[in-house]
Amino acid sequence: MKIGDYNARPSLLHYGVVAFFSCVLLVYVFSTGNWKTFLLCIPLIVAMLAIPMGLNYLSQREYANILPYYKEHARSVKIREINERMISTPIRLEGIVEQVRFKSINRPHFIIADRTGSITVKMFTSPGTEIHVNDRVVVYGQVIHRYIAVGDPVVNGVSIETF
Repeated sequence: MKIGDYNARPSLLHYGVVAFFSCVLLVYVFSTGNWKTFLLCIPLIVAMLAIPMGLNYLSQREYANILPYYKEHARSVKIREINERMISTPIRLEGIVEQVRFKSINRPHFIIADRTGSITVKMFTSPGTEIHVNDRVVVYGQVIHRYIAVGDPVVNGVSIETF
């Protein structure tokens, strides 16, 4: 669903949850004949889709609002240059997408490679455009630890675009 300039979409996981609880509700209604419960639960089922869509929209809007800062302040780097001392540093990197993971839950992880190495780019919302394996991309983001405060450096992607 398009909201303004952003494509807010629930993940496959959200569709599965809605389908499961809808089936449970239908089984309950047909076994008890209590249609009032069905009418009361319709807004809840709609909310189970609307809330994740709203959160996805808010995340995309927030990332779009901070992207100009990253474009202005990000340092262009090669992947081999990324290290622990760069944690919290805005960066810009170019590379080829080798793998796409977790796309179905709207938290995609991209394995990006250039001639110097490869790195994981984590996004906490779905990107504005479809990104596929072997796409040439430019990434704006911030270097973070893989696991909150520990682990190897990865990139928290704010924007990933093909070029």
